[in-house]
Amino acid sequence: MDFFEVVRNRRSIRKYRKEPIQDERLAMIFEAARIAPSAANRQPWRFVVVQDTDRKKALARAANNQMFLSEAAAIVAAVADPEVSSRWHEKDAMIAVEHMVLAATALGYGTCWIGAFEEDSVKRLLKIPERIRVVALLPIGVPNEAPASKPRKELHEIFFGEEWQKPWAEACISRE
Repeated sequence: MDFFEVVRNRRSIRKYRKEPIQDERLAMIFEAARIAPSAANRQPWRFVVVQDTDRKKALARAANNQMFLSEAAAIVAAVADPEVSSRWHEKDAMIAVEHMVLAATALGYGTCWIGAFEEDSVKRLLKIPERIRVVALLPIGVPNEAPASKPRKELHEIFFGEEWQKPWAEACISRE
């Protein structure tokens, strides 16, 4: 898949087949996160990979009982250390997670950003230190659904040129 096909094909997957993912494929997905950019190259992220069935179920309960998480082959808890990058730690971790999302899509796997969870419960379950922030949970697995794309706003509704509410296309014309 070329990059734009990957971006167009990415969907939030909430149904997974009960199939494992080869470690080599997971490593490819994790490599995408490892090489993600971060502010001042501080790389404040760390990732806890959960593949144990009981622990996945416990994570799903900690994520407001979103039990579909436990069906994924793995759940990655993305965490960030504010002591490494006090201002940008969470944003940097989110960039790395999105790199994993796109890599997983390119390899034919499904993911779903999970931001709804009880952070203290996740920390206890995964033995994450108090100072570390849990940024997101990311289930990764073989999709068992193919959701249609959802409507998106048009470019002119979301891109402005030079100033607020001035259509970008008009700004392009004025530069010519």
